[in-house]
Amino acid sequence: MLSLRILRNHGLHHKLLSPTSTHISHPYTLRTLSSYTDSDEPSSSASTTSDSQSESHSLVTQICSMVYKSYSPQTHFKSSPPILNLDLNPDSLTHEHAISVVASLAGEAGSMVALSFFYWAVGFTKFRYFMRLYIFCAMSIFGNGNLERTHEVVQCMVRSFAEIGRFKEAADMVFDMQNQGLVLSTRTLNCVVGIACEMGLMEYAENVFDEMSVRGVCPDGLSFKCMVVGYCRKGAVMEVDRWLSRMIERGFVLDNASFTLIVSVFCEKGFVSRASWCFDKMSKMGVKPNLVNFTSLIHGLCKRGSVKQAFEMLEEMVRRGWKPNVYTHTALIDGLCKKGWTERAFRLFLKLVRSDNYKPNVHTYTAMISGYCKEEKMSRAEMLLSRMKEQELVPNAYTYTTLVYGHCKAGNFEKAYQLMDVMSEEGFAPNICTYNAVMDCLCKKERVQEAYKLIKKGFRRGLQADRVTYTIFISEHCKQADIKGAQAFFNKMVKAGLEPDMHSYTTLIAAFCRQKKMKESEKLFEVAVRLGLIPTKETYTSMICGYCRDGNIVLAVKFFHRMSDHGCSPDSFTYGALISGLCKEEKLDEARKLYDTMMDKGLSPCEVTRLTLTHKYCQKDDYATAMVILDRLEKKYWIRTVNTLVRKLCCEKKVGIAALFFHKLVDKDQNVDRVTLQAFTTACYESNKYALLSDLAERISKGIG
Repeated sequence: MLSLRILRNHGLHHKLLSPTSTHISHPYTLRTLSSYTDSDEPSSSASTTSDSQSESHSLVTQICSMVYKSYSPQTHFKSSPPILNLDLNPDSLTHEHAISVVASLAGEAGSMVALSFFYWAVGFTKFRYFMRLYIFCAMSIFGNGNLERTHEVVQCMVRSFAEIGRFKEAADMVFDMQNQGLVLSTRTLNCVVGIACEMGLMEYAENVFDEMSVRGVCPDGLSFKCMVVGYCRKGAVMEVDRWLSRMIERGFVLDNASFTLIVSVFCEKGFVSRASWCFDKMSKMGVKPNLVNFTSLIHGLCKRGSVKQAFEMLEEMVRRGWKPNVYTHTALIDGLCKKGWTERAFRLFLKLVRSDNYKPNVHTYTAMISGYCKEEKMSRAEMLLSRMKEQELVPNAYTYTTLVYGHCKAGNFEKAYQLMDVMSEEGFAPNICTYNAVMDCLCKKERVQEAYKLIKKGFRRGLQADRVTYTIFISEHCKQADIKGAQAFFNKMVKAGLEPDMHSYTTLIAAFCRQKKMKESEKLFEVAVRLGLIPTKETYTSMICGYCRDGNIVLAVKFFHRMSDHGCSPDSFTYGALISGLCKEEKLDEARKLYDTMMDKGLSPCEVTRLTLTHKYCQKDDYATAMVILDRLEKKYWIRTVNTLVRKLCCEKKVGIAALFFHKLVDKDQNVDRVTLQAFTTACYESNKYALLSDLAERISKGIG
């Protein structure tokens, strides 16, 4: 419940009801104001108090006359009060004068005249943050029965006081004014909710939203939109989803701009399927997606690696009559490059180059350069940079940083340092992102001391470490199993006023998990969630691996099922970790079900997963189930796995089962692996299984299979 105390704290409750508090009513008529001249001075009084009141009275009268004279020629403007041109120094007016003028004008000349002076007054700081002026103006206009203009003043009050950090005080006053008879409107309370959301005060915004129904005001589509957009700005995906669902249930729809924002946030946080659902839902409710909406979803899909879905969305976009622009193409090129499909990306790039409608921009070139840099094809990347300059496109700091990273990745640090000098010469001084790119590569090349020297050089040039800088060194210490050192950098980051992101937390969580320190991992995980961070697929996979190493398969399974709570989809590594953990605990039926689920989703198990599961069944002499598991694989993966499995079984002297697999292997591949054949031959001799070897040798020599 919002507070009703502010009016009383300011002593305004009494003043608002007291007829003697200010000049609420004046004996001036419209005729008097229009005919008033400078000679109409009131007579003097012997009393000092009387003189003061008389002077004040005279000044108010004079100002009212000036307002009306400025207002009269502009009376054809009816939709909004005209802008007054008053030859008046605001410093000559007191707060009480302003209140008196507003009250007099409202009572004698009408609401629009009073409102025009009100807007003139609040254009000056002296009156802009004087709350009583707003209150008296609103109540005076309300007294005239003009509810729409009353709410206009109230909304102006809320916006003005939000500028100086007194938003809650003004918002509370809105509800207090209802107690004085003001009928609240959805529009005014939407103004309060909207400003609260803009300021990030989401809890307060929710309180106001709930108060709307209590006060008899019905929230509309804009009320819900404010809440949805507010949580979008904070990146609180779960809250966005909650409010969006409530909004859709009520039959309200979003505008295209808000639609784009929501799709972008869902995709950015990894909730790609939810973004697609939102897209489809809005389309069915009558919101026609435009080019920006489609491009936003395509960009989000590409960013999360769902390039196939992105191209499907492109086809849908074209079917609906929208032609992709340079931003659509750039998103697709970037997505293809991130997947390592640079040649396909380059074909799309060339299509854009040859287009009559759109040409590649700086971001398009940078995306393509980034793709080549990741593959260490630096000559092509440099060629694109030259081509870019020929097209009179100016490379930005990110373009150069991408090239610097490419040279570092290829191990050519001298070239990277030269390029950093070129950046400075061309007016793009290397920023912290550039330094981070070089340091990351130095650490990966085990040149850690050089990385420390480089960042110190950056500090001397005025740069400040960011979250990525700290995370690089946290990762390096974790890689060296120096958890204390990693924690020290983590704490330094916090002390520097930088909030660790989920990647920073995941780096530490993974390090603790590798050392089976699951209590510490759990604490970090829960802290991150409490702070509103969204655990990633990598976070969950680290936790699952840690629990499996620690022999706690129950918690590993629990965390696996929790992934969907944060919009994470397990990949082949996640499945593989849990399958290995289940096999270790002899829970083969559960492991088999998980394996089938993974295959049904189109995920390809890694060789360790394939081998671990089939080998476990072979240890139990269940050749048939092991073969069924293998038969779901592509031929090349089948052959590779069976070769490894036969060798492993031979080492364990399980020659009989090894022979069964070997015969299947010969059926599929005539080119028998020599290492596998040698392992089988040795095992047969050592186990006195000469007949098994003879049968196989005969099949191989005859070329059967």
